[in-house]
Amino acid sequence: MPNIAVYIEQSGGAAKKVAWQMTAEARRLVDRTGGEVWAVVLGDAACAAEAGRQGAHRVFTAADDAFARYDAETWTRALAAFVATRRPDLLLVGATAVGKDFAPRLAARLDAACVSDCIGLDYDGGFRLRRPIFAGKCYAEVAVEAPVAVAGVRPNAFPLFAGGGVDAPVEAFDPGLGGFAPHAAVVETVTSAEKKIELTEAEVIVSGGRGLKEAANYQLIETLASTMGAAAGASRAIVDAGWVPHSHQVGQTGKTVSPKLYVAVGISGAIQHLAGMSSSKCIVAINKDPNAPIFKAADYGIAADLFEVVPALDAAIRTLD
Repeated sequence: MPNIAVYIEQSGGAAKKVAWQMTAEARRLVDRTGGEVWAVVLGDAACAAEAGRQGAHRVFTAADDAFARYDAETWTRALAAFVATRRPDLLLVGATAVGKDFAPRLAARLDAACVSDCIGLDYDGGFRLRRPIFAGKCYAEVAVEAPVAVAGVRPNAFPLFAGGGVDAPVEAFDPGLGGFAPHAAVVETVTSAEKKIELTEAEVIVSGGRGLKEAANYQLIETLASTMGAAAGASRAIVDAGWVPHSHQVGQTGKTVSPKLYVAVGISGAIQHLAGMSSSKCIVAINKDPNAPIFKAADYGIAADLFEVVPALDAAIRTLD
């Protein structure tokens, strides 16, 4: 009966959505196999009370002034102390900027298996993790044979808990930071002043590409995204051209996303872009070239002029309640 620990990453005092998605999937698994789901919270424990309602059986917290700002050494030491004490069979970490930073370091510290960017989780006497390879063209089923594994999970790979959770007991653990000083210190964290939906957590994304023709036309993407309550993304071509900031880029050298709906507007569908969005649940492509590669990946395609389709689509959505 496996016990699965889930690191609950926080931002602005609230848990990241991917943390609850991982908790929910772990709970669905242990409800079938036996075992427990343990939520692990470092620093501010305000979200601990919610963990049980999201599927956790128990919550473990560690309080220390060192958790005021993230740094990989501190997080690695604290989570390694938790794993050494509680010995979960699997530790799930969101494949976010923070998770990708410390998860490999933590796995090395624990001499554990490390599987990145997972989109599937199963157990049949041992954990089996599914992850995309070759820029999303194929999927690998990774069988974990180590006593413990650290797995990075792609945001939006799993749905949230359907309900039925109850308040879980909360227990403090020693993160082992007494007398510890990291070799590097984070002195400042700079965040974007834009109050927009984060691409990696968005359930709906509207992205624009070179077919927009010029930077001013990216407003079509932003307007449609706003109407749909979506995040606005971009292909590498228009980011490199300076039309939009890199923070909007979806693809192999940008952000990897898995929304419920991805609308690709004026994007040809280069393999580098597909690598970042091919795991979307539903892909809609709008491109005037019927032979564009994006249509091979799309669930629905509109082979027409985006300058006619996008305004009409925006207007139609506005008429809905």
